[in-house]
Amino acid sequence: MPVSAGIPPAEALVLQSLVTSIEQGIASRVLAKTAGGNVTLFALDADQGLTEHTSPFDAFVFVLDGVVTLTIAGVPVRALPGSVVRLPANIPHAVDAPEASRMLLVMLKDTTAG
Repeated sequence: MPVSAGIPPAEALVLQSLVTSIEQGIASRVLAKTAGGNVTLFALDADQGLTEHTSPFDAFVFVLDGVVTLTIAGVPVRALPGSVVRLPANIPHAVDAPEASRMLLVMLKDTTAG
């Protein structure tokens, strides 16, 4: 499957400018998508989050600004700008933003596994 891209190739873009915050909400933009995963940029307003869920993908959350608390298998992890947190596949996790925050989510799936 070719890469389905939400951004133009060969151009330097400022991540924070690619998604606009929504008051009392969450905005997201898929930057790239393949059968093996995707890259999505999120802007979360203060006190917003994603409820506990699982995914068949290993995920990496890169915090761009603000503060994000990721709860992974019941364990809270506070992530600040410049940090990365790995979310293992098939493990329950949730996301909470106590203040306006932006994060880049990279999801990878092993497509070679049976």
